[in-house]
Amino acid sequence: MLAPGGRTSTRVRGRDRRLVQSIRRETPVAALRARGRRATVRAEDAMRTGSRLVAAVLAAATLGSAPAFAGGLGAWVRAEQADLRLVSATEAIGPGQDRLRLGLHVRLETGWKIYWRSPGSAGLPPRLDWGGSANLGQATLRWPAPQRFELFGLQSYGYAGEVVLPIEARLVEPGAPAVLGAQVEYLVCREICIPGAARVALDLPAGPPTPSAAAHLIDRFAGRVPARAEAAGVTLAAETGTGALVVTARGAHPFVAPDLFVETAALPDLPAPRVSLAEGGRTARFTFPDVALPAGTRLTATVVDGPVALEGEAVALAAARGLGAVLAIALFGGLILNLMPCVLPVLALKVTGLAGLAGAQPAAARRSLLATAAGVALSMLALGAALAGLRAAGAAIGWGVQFQQPVFLAFMAAVTGLFAFNLWGLFAIGAPRWAGTLAEAAPRRGLAGDLATGAFATLLATPCSAPFVGTAAAWALMRGTGEILAVFAALGAGLALPWMALAAAPRLAALLPRPGAWMI
Repeated sequence: MLAPGGRTSTRVRGRDRRLVQSIRRETPVAALRARGRRATVRAEDAMRTGSRLVAAVLAAATLGSAPAFAGGLGAWVRAEQADLRLVSATEAIGPGQDRLRLGLHVRLETGWKIYWRSPGSAGLPPRLDWGGSANLGQATLRWPAPQRFELFGLQSYGYAGEVVLPIEARLVEPGAPAVLGAQVEYLVCREICIPGAARVALDLPAGPPTPSAAAHLIDRFAGRVPARAEAAGVTLAAETGTGALVVTARGAHPFVAPDLFVETAALPDLPAPRVSLAEGGRTARFTFPDVALPAGTRLTATVVDGPVALEGEAVALAAARGLGAVLAIALFGGLILNLMPCVLPVLALKVTGLAGLAGAQPAAARRSLLATAAGVALSMLALGAALAGLRAAGAAIGWGVQFQQPVFLAFMAAVTGLFAFNLWGLFAIGAPRWAGTLAEAAPRRGLAGDLATGAFATLLATPCSAPFVGTAAAWALMRGTGEILAVFAALGAGLALPWMALAAAPRLAALLPRPGAWMI
């Protein structure tokens, strides 16, 4: 309503205002809006409570199903083309336990690889830095047998797919909890190579050392770590100097499809070898053509044959120039063997027998000397045949190895000691009655005694390693039975040369000194 002059009446406006406020208080819409605001607050509170409940349920489900948080399993860490984690064979550390079996678990993307301890032509092996760990004394990384990879003609050795590098750890305080952490640096390659790094961690509490979910996985890859070749009855030998490096492995059981990884500082990147099998597969020859390696180089050889992996050391020997040269070396070595200390105890028998032949008829002296030489040669040949048989049966053999066993050495020491005491006159052994009967038959049994003297000299020579003898024997024992017999026959001929020389001129026996005090 307008007042005169067009102004709004103050009284009317006040009444209208009170009317409007009354309408607002009474209208259902206002009440609904107020109730809506209160309902909205209650709904928001309910939603927040429900969200917290759902989050708690999801967290509990996640905690119960994710293996990364289970006992003995570290969390996965994503890095360059790989996922890595630290795992333990046990969920906790038992009372007094001072060692842990750990593993660096690596899962690689398809087509990518990491490297072995000796990567080959290119690459770098993984490195672990345990800085920041607690209650960890020493951690030793073990390397499962690798695979061979070739890219652009270059050889490299490593792992693809999934691998666990076993770790042997020693605790500072046995039985106490351990906080383990390692910075891993590695090189991962396909057509290109990318350096990677990751920090892996694992906490192990004190408690019952229950096997973890990773125990079998660690054991599986630990079983691929090469065992010692000699413990498995496998011998390794290497030859160089003929335009190739040749490594020979011999074992009791046949090889199937062996491969060889050679580690040497002189030549870190060897090509793949040519492999040949002999003797029913028990001998494997690995030839690296066009490889020049200095004689005397020490190398580590790892033989991988399917699930079997063996490791040993060998010294690259200069290859002999054929069988003829080796036979000459064996002949000369056998001759020098007469002067070795092992043979000196039988010197008295030699001198006494030869001096006794000084006045004999030349024909009789010649027969006696040839019989002694035959005893030496035949016994050495029998020794070679025995070693060839042992090698065919899979035993580890070598010159003098079987005759250096403690029991045999103790027996021979006792025999030669008693023999020396008898020469000194400290005691005498009386001959039994039947000795007279044998003495009467001595002329008829003289050749048997000469043969026995030669065999005794050979027996005493077996623990010795005269110059050239070891070279010739090692060459023979890495070859076939024919070569073994030929080389040992040459050794026997060299050892018997003094008798054969005297047999050619029996009167030379008169020039030998008479038995006496000089012998002791």
